[in-house]
Amino acid sequence: MSAGPQRTVLLLGAAALLLAPGCAVGPDYEKPKVEAPGSYSEAGPWKAAEPKDSLPREGWWRVFHDPDLDSLEARALRASPTLASALAHYDQALAAARVSEASLYPSLSVQASADRQLYPRNRQSEYPSTTFGYTSNSFNLPLVLDYEVDVFGQARRALESARASAQSQGALYQNVLLTLESGVAQNYFTLRSLVTQRGLLRENVALLRDALELVLKLRRGGANSDLDVYQARAELATVEAGELAAEQAMAQQTHALAVLIGERPEGFSMEARPLDGQVPAIPVGIPSDLLERRPDVAAAERALAAANARIGVAKGAFFPSIGLTALAGANSGALNNLLTGNSAQWAVAPFVSLPLFTGGANLANYRGAQAAYREALADYRGQVLAAFQQVEDGLSDLRLLEGQTDALERAVAASGSASSLSLVRYKAGLVGYIEVIDSQRTQLQSELSLAQARASRLSATVLLVRALGGGW
Repeated sequence: MSAGPQRTVLLLGAAALLLAPGCAVGPDYEKPKVEAPGSYSEAGPWKAAEPKDSLPREGWWRVFHDPDLDSLEARALRASPTLASALAHYDQALAAARVSEASLYPSLSVQASADRQLYPRNRQSEYPSTTFGYTSNSFNLPLVLDYEVDVFGQARRALESARASAQSQGALYQNVLLTLESGVAQNYFTLRSLVTQRGLLRENVALLRDALELVLKLRRGGANSDLDVYQARAELATVEAGELAAEQAMAQQTHALAVLIGERPEGFSMEARPLDGQVPAIPVGIPSDLLERRPDVAAAERALAAANARIGVAKGAFFPSIGLTALAGANSGALNNLLTGNSAQWAVAPFVSLPLFTGGANLANYRGAQAAYREALADYRGQVLAAFQQVEDGLSDLRLLEGQTDALERAVAASGSASSLSLVRYKAGLVGYIEVIDSQRTQLQSELSLAQARASRLSATVLLVRALGGGW
């Protein structure tokens, strides 16, 4: 193929690129304004606002200063199937944006072909004449250019929508990541709380066994009745059952944690420590910062931008399509002559397509795109309101749980003194064993409730960090 036809096709392609103007049909996107309150209604024990870069979003769980939690989070980031799925969705969205971008450029392809055909002697002829049977060859080597000029910006709006959708998917990936990280932390603190509760129940089982020995000794001495023995045995069996229930809950929590970090339950094990009462202070910041940090809010806003661009895509369907098809190459009946000058061929075919009647499909698509935008706008505003609510919930939970924990600590101290005193009174023969059981049961319940409240405070702290976008 000679250089002349090739140059013609390339020049035509370059000229077609220059035809694309800078405007595009449809509305230009403007981020909606959302009124944010100046401060949160809660004024609790958390830290005051600090610069947002005081702690990066990555590794926010390190505020708990727990090496076991750090290890679990790292394992989850490496192996979680949920996170891998979200990343794959993000990669698909990026690929779709690249595909959409390709429509802005001409497509250039080589469509080589070879054909051998037999024309029969008895074939139909338009005029009465003598026909002969023969066989012919055809060898083609064309370079084909196809290009649709984006005069009204339909392709550019499609690209704008695809890019915004990819950004939305990227924000959703960050939200899945934050959800995974907070889920690991919550499950871990729940497991530690169960370890604490099992330890309390195990200690009470040992104490009740000693108490049963005392009751049996007093019964043999005639100082009490069989009722005390039955009551002591019943209380011991009840607490033993509670210890087994705690063991069962620990096993289930361990299995759930293994699946969450992407490991097989039968191969996962960890020695969780009992739970302490240390809760880190979280710098909350101001509500307007929340809109910049929350990945789910960012995803909703980018989805809104994508819906806005799709209005332009739908509107572009009302306008003409202008395109160009051109080819330059060689055609010959003999393969050895294909690349000679006499075999050169070229063709140019511009076209214009104007929709005249589509049965209302274009109008319906346009109205549907507008409705989708209104839906995305409502979703965005709803996501913003949900973000503010979750932070307010987290702040009030922390304040109330702190008061609850303080009250339970006082209850544990008081019930412990009451339990010791009732046992002394029982040994002295002043009260029946039912009083000892009641006081010990109250002490155990207070201790279990305190362990649960401490776990709830840590879980509420995790949820507040998540509500704040995983960083501040």
